[in-house]
Formats: sequence, C-alpha cells, structure tokens
Amino acid sequence: MKALQVSKITKSYDKVPVLRRVSFSLEVGERAALMGPSGSGKSTLLNCIGGIDRPDEGEISLQGQSLKGMDENELCRLRRGTVSTVFQFFHLLPTLTAAENIEFPLQLSGMSESERKVMLPELIEEVGLSHRSHAMPHELSGGEMQRVAIARALAIRPKLILADEPTGNLDSATGEVILDLLEAISERHGIAMLLVTHSPGVTRICRRTLEMRDGLLVDQSEAAV
Repeated sequence: MKALQVSKITKSYDKVPVLRRVSFSLEVGERAALMGPSGSGKSTLLNCIGGIDRPDEGEISLQGQSLKGMDENELCRLRRGTVSTVFQFFHLLPTLTAAENIEFPLQLSGMSESERKVMLPELIEEVGLSHRSHAMPHELSGGEMQRVAIARALAIRPKLILADEPTGNLDSATGEVILDLLEAISERHGIAMLLVTHSPGVTRICRRTLEMRDGLLVDQSEAAV
C-alpha cells in the first residue's frame, strides 16, 4: 500500500487551469521534493492532498483511502489522523507555550490527559526542545519555532507530512539542521514526506525530485546514489 497516490488530478480557478492531470505516488517512508516556479501549481497540489481543497477531476488516496466523496467532517478527521502539514511561517498559536502548541492536536484528537502527559515529553525531546517547552512563540528563534511546528505535526503520528517551504524562513545553517531533523523523523517513524521548496539543498534528504511547470508535472528524477 502506498502512502500517497495522486491520479490524474486537475484543478481550475475561474476557468484557468492550475493543475493538469498530475499523477505520482509516494511509498511508505519515502521523501520527495516538489519544485517549480511560483504559480506552477505546487501550493494548490498540496492543498488538494491535504484535503483543504478538492480537485475538479482525478483521485487522491492516502494509505489506500480515497479522498473522493469525503464530506468536510471526514476530511477533518483525515487531517487529524493521517496527514500533517509543516508551514514556512510556523503558524503557532501565539497565546500558547511551545508545549501547549504541540499538545493542541492531541487535545483535538480526544486523547486523554493521562496519555498526553506521557506522549508530550517524548515529542518535545524528539525535536530537542525540552529546555524551551515553557517558552512562548515570541520568545523562540525561527529554528525553535519550526521544531515546535514539526513536533506538533508529529503528534498525531501521521503517515504523510506535507512540508511547505520548511526552511524558507530560516538562515542556511538552521535550515540544514531542520532538514536533518525531518530526515531523522521520517526514517525513525516511516513517515512519507512531500517537501515543497525553491531550494535545491532540500533535495539532499529526498529520494526523488518532482518538478512542476504551468500545472504540469514535467519531471520526476531519482536522486543520485
């Protein structure tokens, strides 16, 4: 069973094509970089895979489960249990501490307080933030905020993480550390990752690079061994 299967999806806005019969798949634990110029359709593709938007045609399946025909409640449950997103600008809740931001999706999932007390320290330690767990977002560096965002994404034990420019708001050295962390997490938990990026450096942790242009997937190249 593949972690992700995208089959001939199309999407238009005001009759302007944004995605044109895009097809590809990700194996369990596989990491792929999605590259292309602004306006090539990368963000729309990510939104369709994450269940935020719907393709006009074609089909998307996560862990063999088709998104086609799901209502909003079913898509919401999917986002809370199968797929997580890491954003360029972190999207942390400013009134919650680092630990509380990580715990938030566990509360939404209905996990008991006793279970959260066991899982939360493990998540914080995994991203190396035990010493900053009580800090507020405005007290954290960019790299620390991205670590919180990664731990929050990991909290639901997803099968797929969508990373939208995960190093785009970080300096180069911090970005390299974050890439190493994403790679380690993917390997340790068998999580597939699709990383949208403009940076060729991101491809070093990926097995494949998918290139989009004008809504078309124009190339799928394997990484050099």
